[in-house]
Amino acid sequence: MTTQLLLYETVVPLSFGRHRDSSVEIGSNYSFSGKVNSVPLMAIEFPQAAADYAIVFAGTKENIMPAVILGLRGNENLYLANDGIWDAKYIPAFVRRYPFVFSISPDEQRFVLCVDEEFAGFNREGRGQRLFGDDGKPSPYVENILKFLQEYQAQFRRTQSFCKKVEELEVLEPMQAQVELSGERYSLGGFMAVNRAKLKAVSGEKLAELAKTDELELIYLHLQSMRNFTPLRERIDRLGRERETGATPARQEEGGADTRGNGKVRASGGAG
Repeated sequence: MTTQLLLYETVVPLSFGRHRDSSVEIGSNYSFSGKVNSVPLMAIEFPQAAADYAIVFAGTKENIMPAVILGLRGNENLYLANDGIWDAKYIPAFVRRYPFVFSISPDEQRFVLCVDEEFAGFNREGRGQRLFGDDGKPSPYVENILKFLQEYQAQFRRTQSFCKKVEELEVLEPMQAQVELSGERYSLGGFMAVNRAKLKAVSGEKLAELAKTDELELIYLHLQSMRNFTPLRERIDRLGRERETGATPARQEEGGADTRGNGKVRASGGAG
């Protein structure tokens, strides 16, 4: 397969025949995400993500999905620091599942676990976590990745259902974000947001139905998160200075351990 799915480059099905001697070394470097300015977000992630990112809706009318804005310019992730560290408390599950992903089998009857062999941590020298044991069975690490991706897929279906309800409310409208910095204007479009006036016009019965399933709360988290477009201006300025000087931002230590793919889509701080 060729470049696809935003982060992925060379995705192949995981198999003992091809990967018996392969390992994956996962660290805290997210440089692989440096050229994306948005990634999909699952509905269950809204409470954690809303504190750090602007959550929007993107896609076609028939296939709308939430996404988090990572940058205002194409091919730039403003949440990626100069040293490759993710500069936010919560890391979207879409990013944390990399370099693994599910693809649909040719008969469209099952999901197939795949790995991006272009990932810098993929190796055949035994660094990191082995993908298969000597007995030919997937390693405990891979079993854990499978659980994570199965949960991700389940949350994907729930998110699709939520987005369908939002679309049916007819409250979404196209939006464009603009920021001016040092005489240069940055503009980002191609996404949608809930119109507050239209939301207020929705019948009490429909709003009550959404409240019972906690989906009304998700809509308000989306609206609240839109204020996070403003800090992107500061990120553009700060990241520019860091890249000019080679400096890295000061951070508070929060355990330091990378926990990508630990089987939980909802957990914050990198717990996958």
